[in-house]
Amino acid sequence: MPTSELDDADPPPRLLRRWDIGAPEAADPLAAGPGRRCWRVGTAAGTFFLREYAEPDRRRVLFQHTVTAALDAAGLPVLAPLSARAGRTLVTAAGRGYVLYPWVGGRGRGGLELTFAQCEALGELLGRLHAALDELTAPVQQSMLVPTPRAVDAAAAVEEMLRDVPGDGDGTDFDALTARRLRERRDLLTEFAGHQPPDIEVSTVGHLHGSFDAGHLRYGGSGNVTAVLGWDGLTTGPVAGEVVGAAARLFACDDERGLDLDRVQAFVRGHRAAYPLDAGQIQSAVHRAWWERLCDVAPLRHRYLGEDGTGGRGPASLVAWWSAQLDRTLDAFAAPYTAVYADAPDDGHAYG
Repeated sequence: MPTSELDDADPPPRLLRRWDIGAPEAADPLAAGPGRRCWRVGTAAGTFFLREYAEPDRRRVLFQHTVTAALDAAGLPVLAPLSARAGRTLVTAAGRGYVLYPWVGGRGRGGLELTFAQCEALGELLGRLHAALDELTAPVQQSMLVPTPRAVDAAAAVEEMLRDVPGDGDGTDFDALTARRLRERRDLLTEFAGHQPPDIEVSTVGHLHGSFDAGHLRYGGSGNVTAVLGWDGLTTGPVAGEVVGAAARLFACDDERGLDLDRVQAFVRGHRAAYPLDAGQIQSAVHRAWWERLCDVAPLRHRYLGEDGTGGRGPASLVAWWSAQLDRTLDAFAAPYTAVYADAPDDGHAYG
């Protein structure tokens, strides 16, 4: 069956009868990633979300279900999967796995749409999730070795990309722009080659959401988060790394303005109120996040050469801004951990 036909196909007959949700009235396909299918299912009992796994990793999926069910029971805005009549949350049919969730309302909002107070509340929510994950899951073994990408490897990749771009006036204006952007990245890699973070770092580690960003958050009419989605990315790693990575994705502008550091500080301040880290860990995570973006050429391949994959690190334009503002970002992310900042009044115009 062609992929397009498979994507539009209905769930297997009789599948939905395995949950006690009444007879389905409609199963409408929803947009999903390549090779993935999901549906909005309407029944007399309500509306549900059905997710298909073509080749489910049973152990991983069931662990995710255990975690999300526990977070839901703890009162956090996380959707627990619904158990089928047989008591299972992962149901198999025709060699594929299926999971059913309650449908969640609300809408998506970009991080730059949020007021400072909402940014702070969102950071606190991530901190509460981290605290609950620590409490509800087994301790994660501290890893002393966090591999660091090498600038020389990234520079070599950029040189290879440059060889594929027409030069000397033989190409289009876009080719000229591509060559300029690639040379800019090569120059940054050369200039900052001595700023590589260490391979060995000691930091607080734990279970992490894995992809805490605007695409996985739903908001209600009052601006509160109604659901944190995207738990397929559940992983382990440094907690500070998730805080910094989430802030960088949520509050990055799509142009030369870089990061909205006022919103970043509100977000980190909220996390600080709910989860114990320290300024040193945050600054170390900022250093590493910047370096990984500097060495990640996937966004350049995607933007200028049309190749798939962006590396999940946001716009390539952020790298030049962050490199020029490295000291400023290190200080800004760590500011919520200082006594002066903690005692400062919340008088910013975006509070409210």
